[in-house]
Amino acid sequence: MCGVMPFDVRDFPGALPEDRAASPLNRRLVALWLFGVAGMVLVMIVLGGVTRLSGSGLSIMEWAPLRGALPPMNDAEWQRLFHLYRQIPQYALVNEGFGLAGFKQIFWLEWIHRLWGRLIGLAFLGPLIWLWATGRIERRMRSWLALLFLLGALQGVVGWIMVASGFLPDSTAVSPVRLVVHLVLALVLYSALVWTGMTVLQRAPARVAGAGWLRACALVCSSMVALTIATGGFVAGTRAGLDYNSFPLMDGQLVPQGYASLRPLLRNLTENIAAVQFNHRLLATLTAIAAAATVVLGLAAPLPRAARIMVLMLGFTIALQYGLGVATLLLVVPVWLASVHQANATLALTASLALLHALRPMRAPAARMSPAGTSPRE
Repeated sequence: MCGVMPFDVRDFPGALPEDRAASPLNRRLVALWLFGVAGMVLVMIVLGGVTRLSGSGLSIMEWAPLRGALPPMNDAEWQRLFHLYRQIPQYALVNEGFGLAGFKQIFWLEWIHRLWGRLIGLAFLGPLIWLWATGRIERRMRSWLALLFLLGALQGVVGWIMVASGFLPDSTAVSPVRLVVHLVLALVLYSALVWTGMTVLQRAPARVAGAGWLRACALVCSSMVALTIATGGFVAGTRAGLDYNSFPLMDGQLVPQGYASLRPLLRNLTENIAAVQFNHRLLATLTAIAAAATVVLGLAAPLPRAARIMVLMLGFTIALQYGLGVATLLLVVPVWLASVHQANATLALTASLALLHALRPMRAPAARMSPAGTSPRE
């Protein structure tokens, strides 16, 4: 899903050798900007997890992209927002009677989450305009970067659609399906930023002899990591981590009773707590096996030093992620540990993308044409 980006820097021949956009200094500048924005997206993913775990995500009832950038400035505004919150089912069924002070606690976390999203937009758009206007971005990259900005804007819309699902009658949390769509879109945006930054920084891949199998393993790993994170979104959305807090068995069984109890069967993938948690466990285990195979192949291959480091980082982040997942489950999902688990999941995805990028195949150079338009061989 997030394993391969749809372009390579070699697809951007528009920058001539004398073009300032092709200079090493400007490529590093563009890459650092993209990596910086990607880091902000990573923080945003973690903040989103914390708001969900703390029950703060439904505390702001309005979607006001401009006016909402400022917090409540007086008591009347606080009372107005608190009154809006008291109208939704979460207040009546979960937080009834916790008062304005309690509301402020959950409000600030969600407000910071939304403010950070706005800052990401500014951090992307401002430098994009400057780098574009000063000719530091290669021509054929410009439409791709503009598309990434639109993808980030779409993420804000999807986020509000997700939040609005928590305002429906008898709802005390957002829809798990909408939560996963929001999460997957964030992962796509993050992966695109990281991949683009690496491509700008490294214009041509290093030669790696016999890297076909290793490249295939890296592709499997990046896809498996992304899919496992997505299933983790369903675990979060259904609060499945609060049940079956044992490992490796679930209620004394490998496959829990009631795995396929819902009809139609597809509902089990998104709504059945037993199935949702089992699927996440299974995918996490398969991902760990795929990562172990990749590490074994990588250490046996004659890789450049940088690629070998990426192999080790992939193995380390996946092993750490598996341990964090088990600990989070056994300790019944403490907020801090679940947040670390989510952050490291994104780092594991980053490691798999970095390895895959380092192993991408080299393309044969295009035949040069003579001024008359014929091949030199002719």
